[in-house]
Amino acid sequence: MNKSEKRKSQLAAFDRLLTIMDELREQCPWDKKQTIESLRHLTIEETFELSDAILDQDLESIGKELGDILLHIVFYARIGSEKNAFDIGKVIQQLNEKLIRRHPHIYGDVRADDEEAVKQNWEKIKLKEKGNESVLGGVPRSLPALIKAMRIQEKARGVGFDWEEKEQVWEKVEEEMQEFKEAFDGVNDKDLNKEEATSEFGDLLFSLINYARFIEVNPEEALERTNRKFIHRFQYLEKAAKATGKSLADMSLAEMDVHWEKAKSEPFERNRSGS
Repeated sequence: MNKSEKRKSQLAAFDRLLTIMDELREQCPWDKKQTIESLRHLTIEETFELSDAILDQDLESIGKELGDILLHIVFYARIGSEKNAFDIGKVIQQLNEKLIRRHPHIYGDVRADDEEAVKQNWEKIKLKEKGNESVLGGVPRSLPALIKAMRIQEKARGVGFDWEEKEQVWEKVEEEMQEFKEAFDGVNDKDLNKEEATSEFGDLLFSLINYARFIEVNPEEALERTNRKFIHRFQYLEKAAKATGKSLADMSLAEMDVHWEKAKSEPFERNRSGS
């Protein structure tokens, strides 16, 4: 199939999807009841399922999850058309115009010789478009804190506010670590100022995320890999305990450590879900 034939096939498939969406909205009792608000939590769930498939590096599942998200996009557009607010054509047209507008190095006469220049142009254009008083105004308030920290730092970098060298960032990490240690090392739990401790720990995490960005490590992905690794080893420990006729609650820490060390030597596929 050549490029032209492939595009015709893609457009035909999309046209068929729009037809099916119309039929479901008009005939299916469940689809007829849905609103933008009722779909919201389902969309969030589908997004996390796509995220899991990406972490699992499961291309087949990624394709299926993308289909589910596309269904939601088409569903929202159908509801929008019923309210005379927008339809799928307007959604796509607005997207087309935005992509052209934010890539002046492709569709205009602006130069951008590397990825960093492209990012900076994007943030400057976005800031002008949205009329935000702050470059950070475009960061969604509901983002998880770790991802929000990444986006805040990236947007600040987009307008030139950033460290010059990664060594400077690591010095900041060490400084924050030392401040946290000096403030709370040896402090009794009853004397611990939780407000101050939370603030100092937040500063430490923020600086670590900053350093991860400089060495091109995604901290969200890194933490999730560690989560999965811990789950794998802990479930190995549970199985080992069960094999001896014990529960974890009946085992001493020393006994657990023996099995934990064995678990560390077991092969772990980083793209596995669960155990």
